[in-house]
Amino acid sequence: MVAGSFSEEVAVTISADRFWKAAFTNAKSDLLIKACVGFIDAVDIDGDGGPGTVTTMKANPAVPDMKVLKTRVVAKDETARVVKTEVLEGGKVTAQLKSETAEMKVEAAGDGACVVKVTVEYERDGGPLAPEDQAKVVKAYLGLVKKVEAYLVANPNEFA
Repeated sequence: MVAGSFSEEVAVTISADRFWKAAFTNAKSDLLIKACVGFIDAVDIDGDGGPGTVTTMKANPAVPDMKVLKTRVVAKDETARVVKTEVLEGGKVTAQLKSETAEMKVEAAGDGACVVKVTVEYERDGGPLAPEDQAKVVKAYLGLVKKVEAYLVANPNEFA
């Protein structure tokens, strides 16, 4: 078995506090459904958003290679704005992986902006995950970040 990790980051034109509040502290919010119209049809959250919370996202039938993504919060640090989740079911390349965890960190980057960093750790049989598959995984995480950003920019009073 091989263990590996990879990281990527994306600039966001929303303050770190507002982005964190919208994306990671409102466990019962319908933000993902509103921000990801045509991508995510339903979100079920079992828990308060802290460790142990299980989130099940049901993808739109038009989304290729994904029907459900089910994750569990492993750790969450509100002060440092870091959340670590493990994938329980679904994902773009889950069939290739024995395990997948993702750590998302939101860092301030000046007035009204932040950087969201994602680090994915995985275990799989065989060799390391191919670079093109790593890119698919990162694109999925950062794609959600950009959809949330676009929604918050278009709706400046939400989560203000």
